[in-house]
Amino acid sequence: MRKKEIPIIAGVSNRHVHLSREDVEILFGKDYQLTPIKDLGQPGQFACKETVIIVGPKGAIENVRVLGPERKETQVEISLTDAFKLGIMPPVRDSGDLEGTPGIVIVGPKGSVIKEKGVIIAKRHIHMHTTDAEKFGVKDKDIVKVVVEKGDRRLIFDDVLIRVSEKFALEFHVDTDEANAAMLKTGDVVYIVEEL
Repeated sequence: MRKKEIPIIAGVSNRHVHLSREDVEILFGKDYQLTPIKDLGQPGQFACKETVIIVGPKGAIENVRVLGPERKETQVEISLTDAFKLGIMPPVRDSGDLEGTPGIVIVGPKGSVIKEKGVIIAKRHIHMHTTDAEKFGVKDKDIVKVVVEKGDRRLIFDDVLIRVSEKFALEFHVDTDEANAAMLKTGDVVYIVEEL
């Protein structure tokens, strides 16, 4: 395998919730506005002060961070470890692909919502601006391999989805389970590799 020399910053994604306007108002109150506390790696995306409790058939997880901005449809992203604790088995999906996914109960300080669908394990992916895609010679929906070279657990992630948009910044996204397997932290550098 040959490594492409352009480094990509990793972003490790902990469990989180994206909320619709309707669900924000049910969980936090009428006309409530989410409170940004930290910008994320993707332009316009931010972590909010607000947290919720997510409840499955076997258990609950408290202090799950809400991410903004609001979305058209509520989506809950968890790891496989979280799924075991909650007692559900969500599919690995690209963000926004929610058909056929399990539901969950979301509890906020002012109310709760029962979602019939919306829980996923996020497919590992690389966000790229259109100019980055040109440099790497890839296009939206391509699949690549990514190597983690640092530390004592070098690893190659296969089946990494490329997502291209003029709104994106270059960043490799994995969840906490995947990151722990490679001892990868947010801010570490990874590389795309290609077979010779």
